[in-house]
Amino acid sequence: MSEKRLSLSPARFLSARRRHRSAGLVVLLFGLLAVGSAYAAFAPDNAVADNSAQSQQIEEGKKLFAVGCASCHGLNAEGGGTGEGKMAGPSLIGVGAAAVDFQVGTGRMPAQQPGAQMPRKPPVYTQAEIEALAAYVASLAPGPAVPAEEAYDVSKATDEQVTRGGELFRTNCTACHNFAGKGGALPNGRYAPSLMGVDPKHAYEAMLTGPQQMPVFSDQVLQPEDKRDVIAYLNALQEQKDPGGFGLGRLGPVSEGLWGWLVGIGALVCVAIWIGAKGVKAKGAKAE
Repeated sequence: MSEKRLSLSPARFLSARRRHRSAGLVVLLFGLLAVGSAYAAFAPDNAVADNSAQSQQIEEGKKLFAVGCASCHGLNAEGGGTGEGKMAGPSLIGVGAAAVDFQVGTGRMPAQQPGAQMPRKPPVYTQAEIEALAAYVASLAPGPAVPAEEAYDVSKATDEQVTRGGELFRTNCTACHNFAGKGGALPNGRYAPSLMGVDPKHAYEAMLTGPQQMPVFSDQVLQPEDKRDVIAYLNALQEQKDPGGFGLGRLGPVSEGLWGWLVGIGALVCVAIWIGAKGVKAKGAKAE
C-alpha cells in the first residue's frame, strides 16, 4: 500500500488528499481564521474606542442620576422615590433619551417643588451632562432617541410646508395651545404652555414623547416631515407681526371683546360721569 502511494505523482497525491472528507472543514476553518485576523487587524480599534466612550458616558450619567434624580425617580429609575418627603416621580424605564433631553434641557427637571405642572426654566445641567443622563436612561430600555438635527431643521422650509404645518397644528394642537401657540388653561391647575421661543429640537421631542399631559405624536401618528412642518409654522408665528398694534395675547375675540368693554365702554362711562358732574356744578353756580 505504501509503495502504491509512493508511486503516485505529487499532483495526483495532493488531489487525493483534497478529496478527504475533512478537507472542506479544514478549508472553512482556515477561511474563518483569516477573516477574523483581518477584522482584528483593521476594525476593533475604532469599535472598542466607541464602546469605551459610550460606556464612560453612561457611567457618568448614572452618577449624575444618583445625585440629582434618584430621590424622586428611584435609584434605578424605577420610580417612586427613595428620600423621605421627596416627590414620587414616575418610572423612567423606556422613556428614551429624547424625553430626558426635553425635560432636563428645558429646565423642567429637576423639579424645584411639587405641582400640577412643571414650568420651563433655565437648565441646571450642562449640555454634556444632559447627554450623559440621556445616555444612561436610554441604556435601561429602548425608547425614543434624540432626533438628528436634520429632523427639525426648518431653515429652508417653503411657504407650502409652513401652510401645511399650520393645518396640522390647527387640527392637532389648537385645542390646548391656542391657534397662535400662546398656550391655554387646562383642568386641575394644569396648562398648555406657550410655544413661543421653544427650541425646534425640544418642540420635536415634545411631540415625540408627550411630556406631562400632552399626548404622544409618534411617527405613526405624525410622520417626521409632519413634525418638521409644524415647527416651521411655529417659527413663522414667532416672526409674524400684529397688524393691529397690540396682539392681546392672540387669544381671539374673548380678549378683544374684553379689552373693548373695559377700555371703550369704561371710557364712555367716565366721560358721561364727568359731563354729569360739570352740569351739576354749573346749575349750582347759576342758583347762587
